[in-house]
Amino acid sequence: MHHERLDHWQHDHTFGQDLKRSGETRTLIVVGLTLTMMVWEILAGIVYGSMALLADGLHMGSHAVALGIAAFAYAYARKNAGNARFSFGTGKVNALGGFTGAVLLAVFALYMVIESIGRFIQPVPISFNGAIFVAIIGLGINGVSARILGDAGHDHGHSHGHDHHHHHHDHNRRAAYLHVLADALTSVLAIIALLAGKYAGWNWMDPMMGIIGAILVTRWSWQLLRDTSKVLLDEQDQDMEEAVKQAVEGDETKVSDLHVWAIGPDIHAAIVSVVSHQPDSPSAYKERIQARCQSLVHVTVETLQCD
Repeated sequence: MHHERLDHWQHDHTFGQDLKRSGETRTLIVVGLTLTMMVWEILAGIVYGSMALLADGLHMGSHAVALGIAAFAYAYARKNAGNARFSFGTGKVNALGGFTGAVLLAVFALYMVIESIGRFIQPVPISFNGAIFVAIIGLGINGVSARILGDAGHDHGHSHGHDHHHHHHDHNRRAAYLHVLADALTSVLAIIALLAGKYAGWNWMDPMMGIIGAILVTRWSWQLLRDTSKVLLDEQDQDMEEAVKQAVEGDETKVSDLHVWAIGPDIHAAIVSVVSHQPDSPSAYKERIQARCQSLVHVTVETLQCD
């Protein structure tokens, strides 16, 4: 067979990963805003002696780093989309970005707990007015950031045909959105703690909010670690397995071996072994499977004839 005739049977493995995602520019804008606010909040937290404000600033800092990783992951996935070394394209760079962001969050939460406990033991005088002002500005910046990413954050991949799959699949963008929400929450907590300290003399509220913030961060981080590790470890997708079986199986035809896994945000691959007395051609099965599951972009079918 001549090489030029072989091209007809070959395909690339970019699967749309070379396209610029709407999340990318938005993420970069948010990184800039977050970094600026972070520096201001950390300095203000140190100067005004507020743990809640410092926690808010460091929280933003961890997110700026995590969002930076997300932005890098977008760019890297796009740049290497056509690179043949990635056997199924660069879709998983996205999940790796989300996973790394989640690990950073967990480390940061631990630091916040240690620092807050220190403040319970040795309280520090707090300049409430300045700290409250900075915390309110911080909340405003979070609101703007959430708005920028928000349209992105609610991108549900709606189901096509019988493809029962509509989770948030862009882990990067979801990580970025969750970071901003977590930030807004710690800003609100900081404001509450500072107002309680100023007007009720409850100075213990300040380190208390540091600990509550850390617990919230840990929960978000755990959720994200769980979701992204499923993608990184090629966890089987049971809904899609069922859909593939329904597309192929009949009285005489059974699926003997089946692997379905995610290779990027809302794109999957499958390897299917079909056993039948009189099997159809692999391409016929492939068409039936892909008609039922649009997100299966890479399907390999093996047909086995039984006696």
